[in-house]
Amino acid sequence: MSAIGRVESVWRYPVKSMRGEKLPEIFAGFSGVWGDRLFAFKSSATPVGFPYLTGREAHEMLLYRPRFRHPEKAAKPVNLAEAEQLSPLLNPVAADPADFALDVETPSGEVLAIGDPALLRQLAERAMTDCRPISLFSLQTARQLGGELGSVLDKRRFRANVYLDLENVGGFSENTFVGHKVRIGCKAVISVLERDPRCQMITLDPDTAVTNPEVLRKVARGHDGTAGVYGAVLAEGVIRVDDPVEVLD
Repeated sequence: MSAIGRVESVWRYPVKSMRGEKLPEIFAGFSGVWGDRLFAFKSSATPVGFPYLTGREAHEMLLYRPRFRHPEKAAKPVNLAEAEQLSPLLNPVAADPADFALDVETPSGEVLAIGDPALLRQLAERAMTDCRPISLFSLQTARQLGGELGSVLDKRRFRANVYLDLENVGGFSENTFVGHKVRIGCKAVISVLERDPRCQMITLDPDTAVTNPEVLRKVARGHDGTAGVYGAVLAEGVIRVDDPVEVLD
């Protein structure tokens, strides 16, 4: 197989709709990226089918900064290296919940534990764990959308786990991955399942939370309401910046 691109950056979002963190590497496990969307807030005002408070309802959530207290333990399984030395087919152990202890820096600079009643009062909701799919998004798609809007569009609006720099292609080329398996780096294999349907979150500036509705309108009218792709992990592994990307089938 020949590489069709590389990993430009990798990100994880410990709390749904709060600010993400750019990392040198992430561990892609069967349940998604290690430590990604591990916490969320349940809202009594949202639909029963999706009962979570997000930036759609509370734009300022993007200004909250989650941080794991033990970043080295929250980055990947603690016995990953030892398991791989024994056999590449061994799965590492599950995380101890204490490894994912989390604090949140509020927009005012106050640091609160994820379960602190003071944080819950600010958001007026209660904590709840969410599922963690893995998402891929190309720089070429961000550039094309920016060109269509007549501005430079920050890729962070799209809150992907893996940003790809694809070779010799235009925007939305990751759509062609749907129904195929993609290997990233030497071990991680992703089954790309569907295009990523977009919502109001992409209208929010990642630094200020100011909204620009034209971003979502452009995606809805010109690209079937989707941008980027979702996938499921078939082979667990670490994904690093500059890793090659290959389509396997």
